[in-house]
Amino acid sequence: MDDECQGKRRILLIEEKADIRRFTARVLSLEGYEVLQAVSAEEGLRVARNAPGISVVLLGLELSNHEGWKLLKEFRNDPELSGVPIVVFSIYALPWHQSKALRMGASAYLTMPTGVSELKKTVAAVLH
Repeated sequence: MDDECQGKRRILLIEEKADIRRFTARVLSLEGYEVLQAVSAEEGLRVARNAPGISVVLLGLELSNHEGWKLLKEFRNDPELSGVPIVVFSIYALPWHQSKALRMGASAYLTMPTGVSELKKTVAAVLH
């Protein structure tokens, strides 16, 4: 029986910083999610298009060369990916930053570093 039939949700985590990726993937894996990882916008888009059943994307906005913002826009403009919820995260806790991400189609915004409970709560909320 495949993971989706067993209720396991697949999350795509796109973040170039290894420590943030490890922390986030571990927290979510312990919650029972299958976590796919990508270290760049290009890799993230490739994984999203080739891995079926992605339930949510966690996108680090501070990818090199502002690629996080570009990738958010690309996801929202792609007919096959536009319906996938995206939780963006950033080191910036500025209201305009959060507002811009939400206007561009993000489902939620997290300021990093974030606590374990906030991460779990946010992912659960966008999945339901």
